Amino acid sequence: MTMNLKRSPKRAPLKQRCQPGPFLTEKGRLEIILKVLSAILSSILIEKKPRFFNRRAQHLAPALAAVLFLAPVAAARFRQPNAEYQARRAKIRAALDDPLVLYGYTGHEDASAVALFFQEPYFYYLTGHDEPGAAVVIIPDAPAKQFQGPHEILYLPPRDLDEEQWEGPKLGPDDPGITQTTGFEAVRSTKQFAGDLQKLAKTFSAFYTVMPPSPEDGYPHFTKSVEALREIVPHENLKDATNALDALRLIKSPGELALMQKAIDLSVDAHFAAMKAIRPGLFEYQIAALMEEVHEWGGCEREAYAPIVGAGFDSTVLHYSPLDHEIKDGDLVLMDVGGEYGGYAADITRTVPANGKFTARQLEIYNIVLGAQQAVIDAIKPGVTMYGGPHNLQQIAEDYINHSAGRDKEGHTLGRYFIHGISHYIGLDVHDPGDRTLPLQPGMVISAEPGIYIPEENIGVRIEDDVLVTPDGHRVLTARLPRSAAEIESIMSKRDTSSGTDAMPAAREGSEP
Repeated sequence: MTMNLKRSPKRAPLKQRCQPGPFLTEKGRLEIILKVLSAILSSILIEKKPRFFNRRAQHLAPALAAVLFLAPVAAARFRQPNAEYQARRAKIRAALDDPLVLYGYTGHEDASAVALFFQEPYFYYLTGHDEPGAAVVIIPDAPAKQFQGPHEILYLPPRDLDEEQWEGPKLGPDDPGITQTTGFEAVRSTKQFAGDLQKLAKTFSAFYTVMPPSPEDGYPHFTKSVEALREIVPHENLKDATNALDALRLIKSPGELALMQKAIDLSVDAHFAAMKAIRPGLFEYQIAALMEEVHEWGGCEREAYAPIVGAGFDSTVLHYSPLDHEIKDGDLVLMDVGGEYGGYAADITRTVPANGKFTARQLEIYNIVLGAQQAVIDAIKPGVTMYGGPHNLQQIAEDYINHSAGRDKEGHTLGRYFIHGISHYIGLDVHDPGDRTLPLQPGMVISAEPGIYIPEENIGVRIEDDVLVTPDGHRVLTARLPRSAAEIESIMSKRDTSSGTDAMPAAREGSEP
């Protein structure tokens, strides 16, 4: 994805995510299928013009049934073990010389009726706690400053049993075994937070926090956090911990990579399903909806970003969001769609012909983009940079496109139609934070996403894959999803265009052609 379009912060509650998922028998799964089909048929027969089940979408009901039948029961979305978060906190304690103070999201960032809570990523990265209203203090191991007491304190709101009747059980500071549950040395009430900071200020002359960027997009969480800290300790010097935290987040642990691979695998399944479903006469939003269904049935909490499905001219709009146009014969369909699993994002783009066959011009542009991407992927290894410095990935992509034989209608080279960056970090955010001019290191996960967008020809092509930097080079995490035009055409040739009732498998076992 060429830019971060993440939705408002939301994540399923910790207790919910840590409970094992129910086991479904074949009878139970059949009952679910029958209920879903009943709802689909009711929508088709009763509703006058429901957006998803309009007359052009009715043929998708059998496809959804196939998704439910073929998909295995999803596993529970576990957070990582406490030891993972403890290790991260130990690293930040060693890196900083003053206490780190972070606020989690309050739950009031999005007041809409459809809002669900997801935690602030920096806070979640260090705590694994995903309920609203919490804060954390991490005190360094600096021997020069004598401090007596716990070095890691999680602050939780006192439990409100009346509120829990509406929203479900929450963790509280006085719960039995709360330190073992959370993995913290100490867990205290948020009512003690201000007093504890004021006591710490007598020992430490500064506090670290995440200082707000300028400008701060969306809800100004970090701006409000800094304002709250200045009210509690008005004379304390506040220092920015962003760089130290970003440096940790850039290198993914094995546990993080496992969650990312799960998000990627489900996203690959969704792209396979879309390739088998796309045809003239469908609408862009229908393809997006079906891909989301594959993600959610497989266990994704949400989309990693707002789905982009653009056909024809819409394929040339980088962050096309209406998704309300009909797919026409001869269109290219660009799908930039990825799911989020266990908090970690996938970011995948494929461009396919609506009728299953590229035209000669479409194939020419597609192969130039594919060649540029392959040149970039081949170059990924430790020490290379995404931007800046000699032989950076951006320059490799631009040079390939400009030196290709491709031309626009006026005879110009195609570099002017490559209008975005080649790469970004991926992790808890689809655009994970960090300096993109740094030399690549093992453990980083980045995108490789060249594109050419020619509005006057209704041709937009982007191909995007997720790549892990390894000690000796790289590994393409999305390699299971084909990229060549011939492979894509082969997959699409297996569509049953006469009945329009392709099964759109949600499981890895049934997703490949």
